[in-house]
Amino acid sequence: MSKKNWVTGFARIGEQRELKKVLEKYWKGETSFDEVVEVSNMLKVRHWKYQKDAGIDAISINDFSLYDQTLDMIEILGLTPDRFKDIEDKTARYFAMARGDKEHTAMEMTKWFNTNYHYIVPELRSGMKFNIDISKIISEFEAAKKEGITPKINIIGPLTFLGNAKRIDSNELDALGLFNEVMPAYIALFKELSKLDEQVIVQVDEPILVTDKAVELSLLVKEAYTKLAEVAENIDIYVVTYFDHAKEAVAQLTQTPIKGIGLDFVYGSENCDVLDQIAQSGKKLIAGIVDGRNIWISDIEKKVDFLNEIAKTVAKEQIIVSTSCSLLHVPYTLKYEEKLDAQIKSWLAYGVEKLDELNIITKLFFYGAEALNSDEALKFAQNREANASRKSSSMIHDEAVQERMKTIDELKKQRVAYEERIKVQHEKFNYPPLATTTIGSFPQTPEVRAVRRDFKNGAIDEATYIEKMKEFIKECVEFQESIDLDVLVHGEFERNDMVEYFGEQLKGVAFSQNGWVQSYGSRCVKPPIIYGDVSRPEPMTVFWSTFAQSLTDRPMKGMLTGPVTILNWSFVRDDQPRSETCYQIALAIRDEVDDLQKAGIKMIQVDEAAFKEGYPLRRVNRPAYEKFALESFWICTNVAEIDTQIHTHMCYSDFNDIIDTIEAMDADVISIETARSGNILLKVFKEHGYKKEVGPGVYDIHSPRVPTVEEIEKQIHSLLEVLPARQLWINPDCGLKTRRWEEVKPSLENMVIATKKVREEV
Repeated sequence: MSKKNWVTGFARIGEQRELKKVLEKYWKGETSFDEVVEVSNMLKVRHWKYQKDAGIDAISINDFSLYDQTLDMIEILGLTPDRFKDIEDKTARYFAMARGDKEHTAMEMTKWFNTNYHYIVPELRSGMKFNIDISKIISEFEAAKKEGITPKINIIGPLTFLGNAKRIDSNELDALGLFNEVMPAYIALFKELSKLDEQVIVQVDEPILVTDKAVELSLLVKEAYTKLAEVAENIDIYVVTYFDHAKEAVAQLTQTPIKGIGLDFVYGSENCDVLDQIAQSGKKLIAGIVDGRNIWISDIEKKVDFLNEIAKTVAKEQIIVSTSCSLLHVPYTLKYEEKLDAQIKSWLAYGVEKLDELNIITKLFFYGAEALNSDEALKFAQNREANASRKSSSMIHDEAVQERMKTIDELKKQRVAYEERIKVQHEKFNYPPLATTTIGSFPQTPEVRAVRRDFKNGAIDEATYIEKMKEFIKECVEFQESIDLDVLVHGEFERNDMVEYFGEQLKGVAFSQNGWVQSYGSRCVKPPIIYGDVSRPEPMTVFWSTFAQSLTDRPMKGMLTGPVTILNWSFVRDDQPRSETCYQIALAIRDEVDDLQKAGIKMIQVDEAAFKEGYPLRRVNRPAYEKFALESFWICTNVAEIDTQIHTHMCYSDFNDIIDTIEAMDADVISIETARSGNILLKVFKEHGYKKEVGPGVYDIHSPRVPTVEEIEKQIHSLLEVLPARQLWINPDCGLKTRRWEEVKPSLENMVIATKKVREEV
């Protein structure tokens, strides 16, 4: 089956967030599941049509999910954890696994490699039984065929599925030891897929093969894909990798009967080293050259030149032009962006625009410029002009920032010794052991969002906006005092998002109207677009924090987002090293830390939720990242005086391999997510001999259920088995903005009651 181009996967939340909206209505009981199905089916057809109209040959199904693709694979393979099997209704069970319910805690959720997308972690054990269910795939396959599309079926591969899973019957760190028990399930799955049509194309996603685990997986790679390719003659298997190079895996995959191998040439330039092997194997090369993780336009001429270089080794007829990864990681389309600066907009390509790029690159590479129609030729000309204007634009460079950057090396240092600082801080704040606080944000109710929207749209003036926000803050502070929290926050009602809020106030950063990207479930974020040199024209948070502090005698944390998280959760300019951009952001946050402490805010939380997320997938590349990430955190926090307590927050990370770096960050207090993962993360701190203070999350805020006092007591006691009370803070595992007040109030009340009971005991 001849294919010239290929889209690894498409986004699914909807260009107007249609899926998000209908899911949230369904979860609130405001609509039926039939409406969810109707909206989902509409979105699938729309996305297929976008790709078909753009001239894409290989269009995916099963890349659409109501919550998460890994969760879908758990359902497809019939590997539902035993603790959910009492839920008879399939839909209720699916969402209970993802979100929890009154009787069930949700499954663990963590980051999909080094992206901001979260996946549900499979829970596996030896002796588990599988039960293949491809009803979802059948439904989508038949629907795509009706639209005139011969689809490829996206499947998460067995090695990635196992590598991202956890064992619940063993102390082993991952589930790869269950390979021989899971492979029969995959073989059975492929037998079912073979029945779908005379010829079936299956894209098997194996991003784990671009990590350091690829070396230990080499023998399993060959075994797995030899077995799967032998299941049925009518299945064409293409193993697709992305986010880095997959050189070790290629050596094994070329020895199996699969049809093709997908490689990322945007983030894995070393893949060029294995072109000879692919050429000699005769397999198709799915060449990922259109960036699926960033929003800058391709330089189409350079992409075609690069493909021609590949074609010197791999025959043209073996090459399929592709996106570097799924377009899940970029927004949908620029067509709704009416307020973006025209010049900046000309430098961007969202998902739909990347389809056009892919089409033009394909035609130029295979057939030459004469193959372009008039519309494509115009877009190609505009692409050349936009790339040229971006290189020469005065919007990108700021002389003041460049001058300040000349002194950056002087600021790359830690504060005075922690032992000195913490003694002064305890005397100043006098907080008790097991001090209670929250991570920062409180519910973003419809009323809160309406006020922000009205102000943004000019329906209310600034004075009215400020007064309404002050009312929200006052109510929040009064509630926190009423339940006797030890350290308060102002609630962040003025903030649309923890990164977007700061990005909107920084120079060199642009924002879209509709640049939404899925983070998990129905949760979407709108990443800033860092297009030029970054600076802070004026204070960003001081007004709100000082107002909140004026309402109480208790410590009020100033809430900031750290430079590394702003970097990792933004679309970052690609015309200079990421480290340089991070240092610029760090200088801006440094100024804010200093202004806060001068205004009397002496507890300041610099959130680095995405610190681990930015780690390169290969260990060899990590020291360079750790260096600039650490230095950026020091730059923005070492301005703090000895009695200013610096907090930070990290979530959904495996800290085993970065605990040294976390210690080197030198924050006085770090809060972390442990509610879904138990004490596994906290034990890392214990085993390392971590001396600074830690706030492990005692309940899961991503689930709507309210934890009981007894549950939280038990959780705190389990924390005390690992670390002493004086070293522990008690808090939820993340911010509360996505929850409702009717969930937040009883949860926090129970948290404080439980803490006081335990505090009396210890």
